[in-house]
Amino acid sequence: MQSLAGLISLVITLYIWVLIASAIMSWLVAFNVLNTRNRFVYQVGDMLYRLTEPALRPIRRVLPNLGGIDLSPVVLILLLVFLRSLLFEYVF
Repeated sequence: MQSLAGLISLVITLYIWVLIASAIMSWLVAFNVLNTRNRFVYQVGDMLYRLTEPALRPIRRVLPNLGGIDLSPVVLILLLVFLRSLLFEYVF
């Protein structure tokens, strides 16, 4: 049971890093630091979008519109950290 909990914790941690990378990449694209016409940059951005958007979309529907500020990654990261700590509390 502990090995399964360790695997779930690892997957949650990796997904948190994917969320952080997606947020940083969206900032870099928004400030024209990265050019999405570059094929590699486009593919990385598309992969990050496809990995994070299904989890972020329901949160974006619930959160109010704050202009250009998107707080959905922060909310999802907080939920994932809570889930991971809950997992450690009941398994270990």
